[in-house]
Amino acid sequence: MNINWNGVFPAISTQFNIDGTINYASNARMLEQLIDDGIDGIIALGTIGENLSLSPQEKREFIKHTVETVKGRIIVLSGCAEYTADAASKYAQDIEGMGVDGLMLLPAMVYRGCERETLTHYQTVARATKLPIMIYNNPVTYGIDIDLEMTAILAKEKNIVAIKESTTDTRRLTELQTRFGDRFTILCGVDDIALESILLGATGWISGLTNVFPQESVALMKLARGGRLNEAREIYRWFMPLLRLDTIPKLVQAIKLAEQIVGRGSENVRAPRLTLIGEERAYVEKTIADALETRIDLAKFNLS
Repeated sequence: MNINWNGVFPAISTQFNIDGTINYASNARMLEQLIDDGIDGIIALGTIGENLSLSPQEKREFIKHTVETVKGRIIVLSGCAEYTADAASKYAQDIEGMGVDGLMLLPAMVYRGCERETLTHYQTVARATKLPIMIYNNPVTYGIDIDLEMTAILAKEKNIVAIKESTTDTRRLTELQTRFGDRFTILCGVDDIALESILLGATGWISGLTNVFPQESVALMKLARGGRLNEAREIYRWFMPLLRLDTIPKLVQAIKLAEQIVGRGSENVRAPRLTLIGEERAYVEKTIADALETRIDLAKFNLS
């Protein structure tokens, strides 16, 4: 499949009203801001999107609304996180005709499958849909590492075309490229190794903090890919305390609070998640305040 999943892809939040219903107007505003800020695509209903907090009907309605709001201006990928391969396949089939550009497919939720079971999950979904699929490999969170041998088996599925690499081990990027060449588009999925991953050949970056500081994220990607490393490092050093927020257990609450602080959204989450309080809240607030106080003037980089 010929895809162009390159650049900066915010994993967008799902905005909620205070009563827990989805705030579609807020999500539409957020999408318009991100598009204006130059991002290349978005992941809807990923971790930050609280996928498993939504009902099956809500997931489908949210993707439909997202695609209709975007109107083809950027790439729209949907997270696919379900308890069974059948449910994941049905979801893929249901959104296939909505105009979504592809799936970011997670292993089956809750039950931690073995290698054979995980491969079967991915194969089953891939064979049930014509949509191009991105493997989400995140052994830190999901306890399953889709290693090189498993990847070789999944490479036989023509519509598995990309990998969101989140092992936190940057050596895996080189290993994937050495083994598979350009068979897969590789995207970085860990914010605080973004620059390292881009320099090692990742052509895309799926990020939580990009929702909050999209212009800096786009600038970092452009500078790194353009070989302007001193300038890229300047942004990266400023960015690092923020990027760490994407690697903590309460990353969803932290990023949504950050969105609220900068005027891009609301911190409202669905239970069992609760909004941050005490030291956790103060940590996020101070991190954002420090970043805003020392924010870099991107105009000096002449990126137009």
